[in-house]
Amino acid sequence: MQLSKEFKEAVLTALQADRKNYGGNDTAFAKKWAINNAVYSRMKSGEVEGLMKEGQWLSIGRELQVSLTAKKWNVARTKVYADIEDNLQFCKEFSKSMLLVDDTAIGKTFCSRHIIRGMRNTFYIDCSESKTKQLFIRTLAKTIGVDNTGKYSEVKANLKYYLKQLEKPLIVLDEAGDLDYPAFLELKELWNATEGVCGYYLMGADGLEAKIYSGIACKKVGYREIFSRFNNQFIHIVPRVLGEKVEFYKGLIADVLNVNAANKAIVPGLVKQCMSNDDRGNIGGLRRAETLLLISEN
Repeated sequence: MQLSKEFKEAVLTALQADRKNYGGNDTAFAKKWAINNAVYSRMKSGEVEGLMKEGQWLSIGRELQVSLTAKKWNVARTKVYADIEDNLQFCKEFSKSMLLVDDTAIGKTFCSRHIIRGMRNTFYIDCSESKTKQLFIRTLAKTIGVDNTGKYSEVKANLKYYLKQLEKPLIVLDEAGDLDYPAFLELKELWNATEGVCGYYLMGADGLEAKIYSGIACKKVGYREIFSRFNNQFIHIVPRVLGEKVEFYKGLIADVLNVNAANKAIVPGLVKQCMSNDDRGNIGGLRRAETLLLISEN
């Protein structure tokens, strides 16, 4: 496999942008991306060739969502975007915690990842890729720049300590409903260790809400405590009342299509197609809108 210089330069640009929002030193930042210190020093001067294996460039590019071929999806400041931005800024500024549970395909992941690019010491974890407690803690440690390869108890202790050294860190846990039970207990331990100095923002769909309520109902250790630490409240952006929900989706889909469609005249028709319910009454979200737009423009 031979990656182009253009791709490596794009990865380096993404790394430089990530560095601006990281409060640790260069050594910790390099460790976060598993880059040798001497190599990172050369990368800072703009070098890219002959520094790392192709697989490492590819891995970093994947995590930073670097792509030279994917269709660029323009950002629309939808209600979802604005609400998540307000939530994240509040959690970060006051080191508080929130639980966002809402419909799929409304742009939760896209918006949160775009927003945190401009937020210092804010770390994103896709829990669907780190379900177990070992993966969760070690992935989070690596993400904030702590050595994640040692003894598990030491990795966790260093993680908790380092979070308390950073200025107003914020941890965003997407697909949080995918965490298994032991990982949820580790989350409670992390919260306890960093109370008042680190913010947490959990996102998920209906499964996360059902998981927590079920755990509480069964009196399973940890779930009531976790819910309490997240204010005993699930935040919803999509209205619950059907009529209001329909209007919300119309506005959301139109807003996104209007900043991405080359021909604005096709937007009303695409919105109408997205609003047609399936046999279970589900409204098509932004994934359907993106697919229909690609079909119509090709």
